[in-house]
Amino acid sequence: MAGSETHYTLPRAEFDKPVKLLIVVAPYYRDIADNMIAGATAEIEAAGGTWDIVEVPGALEIPTAIGMAERLSNFDGYVALGCVIRGETTHYDTVCNDSSRGLTLLGLQGLCIGNGILTVENRKQAEVRADPGDQNKGGGAAAAALHLVALARKWGAPRAGVGFQPARDEYRIAGQSRDDTTA
Repeated sequence: MAGSETHYTLPRAEFDKPVKLLIVVAPYYRDIADNMIAGATAEIEAAGGTWDIVEVPGALEIPTAIGMAERLSNFDGYVALGCVIRGETTHYDTVCNDSSRGLTLLGLQGLCIGNGILTVENRKQAEVRADPGDQNKGGGAAAAALHLVALARKWGAPRAGVGFQPARDEYRIAGQSRDDTTA
């Protein structure tokens, strides 16, 4: 059983500049969602970050909302929270696969997303995973987003002293004389 295993967890991400995350939650199972939100917000605040939250109707809408926020707002990263419990139809497979695929595609475009959409067989599994005092998957999703933000900042930071950069007056556009200052 997964709950009895011990897993390695990275140390909490640290930041020199403020970080702001958007939590996008599908509260179909309100109590599960509330526990995941509690875990996520506690992790963000422990890292010194701030957060905003929006609700969407279901897990399939989470990637769309994150994509919209990326285009229309200004967040450093995103936390996707929801819960899909297997039912009697194949709808479960569609929701699990397509919400995950949507988040993965956004991540491959460079968005910093922590995926906290639970995909479980029954309510008891969801309760254990959502509980901030147990598996705390909401906190884990927030931690993942924060680590990706830290990584993006590390790789996206300007690099001083790497390679050769000529001074502005040391280069010319082809066909332009040194005396031409219209550049």
